[in-house]
Amino acid sequence: MGILVPSSTDLSSTDDKENGGVQSLQVLDAGAIFVLKSRGSWLHCGYHLTTSIVGPVIFIFPFALSLLGWAPGLLIIALQALVTFYSYNLLSVVLEHHAQLGKRQLRFRDMAADILGPRWGKYFVGPLQIAICYGAVIGCILIGGQSLKFIYLLYNQSGKMQLYQFIIIFGAVPLFLAQIPSFHSLRYMNLASLLLCLAYSACVTAGSIDIGNSKNAPIKDYSIEGSSGDRILGAINGISIIATTYGCGIIPEIQATIAPPVKGKMFRGLCICFAVIVSTYFSVAVSGYWAFGNQSQPTVLSNFMAENGPLLPAWFLLLTNIFTLMQLVTITVIYLQPTNELFEKWFANPKMDQFSARNVMPRLVFRSLTVIIATIFAAMLPFFGDILALFGAFGVIPLDFILPMVFYNLTFKPSKRSIVFWGNTLIAVVSSALVAMGAIASVRQIILDAKTYNLFANV
Repeated sequence: MGILVPSSTDLSSTDDKENGGVQSLQVLDAGAIFVLKSRGSWLHCGYHLTTSIVGPVIFIFPFALSLLGWAPGLLIIALQALVTFYSYNLLSVVLEHHAQLGKRQLRFRDMAADILGPRWGKYFVGPLQIAICYGAVIGCILIGGQSLKFIYLLYNQSGKMQLYQFIIIFGAVPLFLAQIPSFHSLRYMNLASLLLCLAYSACVTAGSIDIGNSKNAPIKDYSIEGSSGDRILGAINGISIIATTYGCGIIPEIQATIAPPVKGKMFRGLCICFAVIVSTYFSVAVSGYWAFGNQSQPTVLSNFMAENGPLLPAWFLLLTNIFTLMQLVTITVIYLQPTNELFEKWFANPKMDQFSARNVMPRLVFRSLTVIIATIFAAMLPFFGDILALFGAFGVIPLDFILPMVFYNLTFKPSKRSIVFWGNTLIAVVSSALVAMGAIASVRQIILDAKTYNLFANV
C-alpha cells in the first residue's frame, strides 16, 4: 500500500512549472512517508552521520595500535578515514544522480534493487542491513549496561547487583525513545550526541595524558608481543577493528532525511562528521597508546583502573561514563530506524494520519517489542560483542566499502582505463580481503573467549 507523491528532484515544483516540466510521481509506502521524512538540512545530516559512526567504540583504538605499532596503526587509521569519506561520498553521488533522474532512492535496499536487481535488495542487502543495525542495537544496550555496572562498582565495590539487571535498567530508556516518530525528529538529540562524543573523547584523552605523566604510569613499551604467527593474526585483527569502527550502514536512510534539492548537502554533512572523526579518533588513539603502550586493554577505560583502585578521581570516571551512557542511548535509537521503517511499511496505513489510532497502536507495539527483545538478547549474551565483530566483518564492510564502489561503477560506467574505475575496483577487492581477514580474527577471538561464555554471565 502506498500513495503517490512528487519525486524529490533537484528542481522545485515552481521551477518545473516555469520550465514546462512535469514532476514524476513516485509511490511511497508508510515507512518512507512516516519515518524517512525529507525535511532536514545538511547540518542535520551531519548530526545523524556523526551519531551513526562515532561512538564509544573509539575506546578500542589504543588496543588496535598495540596490535600494529605506531606507524602502521596511525597510517591505517588515516587511510581508512580517507577511504570511508570517499566511499560515503560516492554513495551520496549515486543517490543524487537517481534523484535528478526523478527517482529518489530512500533506502539501501532500494538502491540495490534498482542498480543490481530486485533480488539483491530483497534477499541480500535488506536482510544484511537489518541484521547489522539490530546487532548494533543489542551491542549498545549491552555496553550501556556495562557502563552502568562500572559506575555502580565505582562507589560500591562489594555490590551484589548483576550485569543483566543493569542491562534491563539501561534498556528502559531506548524503550521510551524508540517511540519518536521519524528519523528527522532525532536531529537535536543527535546534535547532543555529537557534543557528547567530543566531551568523552576529551575526557579519555586528558585522563590518558594525566596517567601517562603520573608516578603510577605504566612502563611505556611499544613493542608488539607474541610469536610471529600471533603478531600476524593480531595485525589482521587490528586492521579489521579499525575498518569496522568507520562503519555506518545507513547512509541512504540518512540522505533520505534531507529536504530537496539534495545536491551537495550530503558532502557538507560528511565534512562535519569527519571533522569530529579526525578530532576524536586520533586524540583517543594517540593519547591512549602513548600512555599504556602494549598494555592497552580492549577498552581504554579498563586501563584507568588498577588492582588497588582507579588511577583517576572517581568523579572524573563518573563524568566520562555519564557522557558515554547518554550517547549510547542516541546511537541505539538511530540504529532502530531501519527496523522502525520496515514495521511502518508492513503495518501502517499511509492514507491515514501518522498519529491516528490505526497507526499509533502497531507502532507502539512493534517498536516496544524490538527494544524488549534486543534487551533480552543483551542480558542473555554478554559476550555478544565477539559475535557482533563477526557480523561486522560480513556486514559493515560489504555495505560501506564494497557496494558503494560497485554502485558507482554500474551507475556511471567510468572507462575501464580510468583511475576512478580501477581505484574503485581496488578498494572493493581490498575490502573483500578485509572481510575474510576480519572473519578469521573474529572466529579466533570467539574460540579464545568461549570458556567464559555463559547465559546471563556477570562479566
